[in-house]
Amino acid sequence: MYLRRNGKSVDGEKYGYWTLVESVRTARGPRQRIVATIGKLPGLDKEERIGWEEIGRILTGTPHQGDIFEQPEEPPSWATVDINRVSIERLRCFGGIYLALLLWNKLGFADFCREHMPEGKEEIPWSMMACLLSVARFCAPSSELQIAESWYGKTALDDLLGIPQESVNDDRLYRALDALLPHKDALCKHLQDRYGELFGETFDFLFYDITSTYFEGMALGNSQAKRGYSRDSRPDCPQVCIGLVTSKEGLPLAFEIFDGNRADVTTTEEMVLIMEGKYGKANRIWVMDRGMVSEENIEFLKGRKAKYIVGTPKSMLKKFERELLSQGWEEVHCGVEVKLCASPEGADETFVLCRSEGRKDKEAAILNRFIVRLEAALTKLKDQADQGKLRDRQKAERRIGRLLERNSRAASLFDVTVTETGAGKNKRLSVKIIKNEERYQWALQSGGNYILRTNWKEADPKTIWKRYIQLTEVEDAFRTEKHDLGMRPIYHRKQDRTQAHILVCFLSLAMWRTLQQWMKASGLGTAPRKLIEEIREVRSLDVVLPTKDKTIRLRVVSTPPKELKVLLQRLKIQLPNRPKIIENAENVVDKIACLQI
Repeated sequence: MYLRRNGKSVDGEKYGYWTLVESVRTARGPRQRIVATIGKLPGLDKEERIGWEEIGRILTGTPHQGDIFEQPEEPPSWATVDINRVSIERLRCFGGIYLALLLWNKLGFADFCREHMPEGKEEIPWSMMACLLSVARFCAPSSELQIAESWYGKTALDDLLGIPQESVNDDRLYRALDALLPHKDALCKHLQDRYGELFGETFDFLFYDITSTYFEGMALGNSQAKRGYSRDSRPDCPQVCIGLVTSKEGLPLAFEIFDGNRADVTTTEEMVLIMEGKYGKANRIWVMDRGMVSEENIEFLKGRKAKYIVGTPKSMLKKFERELLSQGWEEVHCGVEVKLCASPEGADETFVLCRSEGRKDKEAAILNRFIVRLEAALTKLKDQADQGKLRDRQKAERRIGRLLERNSRAASLFDVTVTETGAGKNKRLSVKIIKNEERYQWALQSGGNYILRTNWKEADPKTIWKRYIQLTEVEDAFRTEKHDLGMRPIYHRKQDRTQAHILVCFLSLAMWRTLQQWMKASGLGTAPRKLIEEIREVRSLDVVLPTKDKTIRLRVVSTPPKELKVLLQRLKIQLPNRPKIIENAENVVDKIACLQI
């Protein structure tokens, strides 16, 4: 679900409102359906007033004495202003920064960093620099050099964090990464506790998947940077693999970094042992896709007395050919049916046979496209051999190999043999092509089908399927990290810096997912991108008011549009709307004027 901005005009007056929309799959393709209309809320025009003096209290979560909103308003201050000389200065990004700091404190990261990264002789506390790195990753993913040279000075972080712009440089940011990395495990444990307090998470299900991210450069200082199977379509670059464990809501719990050429299936045992060593051997159920599973891993999980729900290789479908054709299917979702099956070996396991009509049609269309393309290419090669244009057997076999490789989905359906007759000028090649109709019919029959395997004592196949399908939350977390939080590519060449970079991305992902749960609880859907995009437009600025005696400088926050006010009120987020008078305005103006000259 996501938010959509709408507008209409009634009697010449414009009205804006939001609707909560979800995408649904229909017979005619995906369609959007309005779930709820979020209109103008009561009391929105009577906006509560909050000043800059309350910023620190809100961000740190410190309780205030009494209700500031019930205090009588201060008498207005009057001054004669030369309106011809009024100007706006120091325009800064505020909304996204403010939201990120709220999330940072909501997750308790501020208190954690102050406790585990105590102040020393450093000019700026490392706890503040860790906050800066995570906020920058959440709001505008970029390199440490760009944060220091161009991004930080365009934000209101110097007001909110109290870190002068001249104190932010790439060297200090790099050292902040070094200071943060040793606390990785403690941060993951802190997150687990905090999720329980905020969302009541029990962590009875652990979802595990793996992805990769690549480097710009050779990364010669990182022994884990190696070439392997790239999920980013960059096999030319060295990479590292990242194993991520989440809750059933997609909340990130822990991660580990593996060598870039590590096969997914070899990481399962290590990850299970790591999680048990750090968080105890609780009664948890592991959920993994078929790429993580082997018979050795299944035996390992059984030996640890761990429960699991896993996907299986498609080759196992052959053992359930009879069940595929029999009755007894239950619809679990539109176009998706499931059936409970006993283990073929009689083991203490349950198998859930699943089929999707939409997926079956898609796989059949893809398969037929590869078959047509491969058959046409092989027929062309056969005709060339029959006409005597192709006489080199090794060259013919290489061409056949390349064709089968490019059309791997259909390669197993064809048996191609090359025979050679005659000698010298009379030598001829003969290419024989046989299409295996039995395999083709099985491919069509098994298309859109897959099997789940579990030792969980759950008799309802719908429940098992719903738990397994929540692996999509891990995949969505990977997309968020890579696209929205800019985890790739990695520019660091040292192993520790790479791990610290991924840790910062992990903390930002936790903030993103927390915002997602926050919005879900407020009835605003589960797509934070639109809210973040809207709130980024809120700015802080200085209004310079020249008077007869002095120049008054007021630091204010821009008023958000009515539509955004609705969203913020739903989330109970209050932006400061009381101006702050900046002292020594004349000196500030003079200094800026000198810099301009």
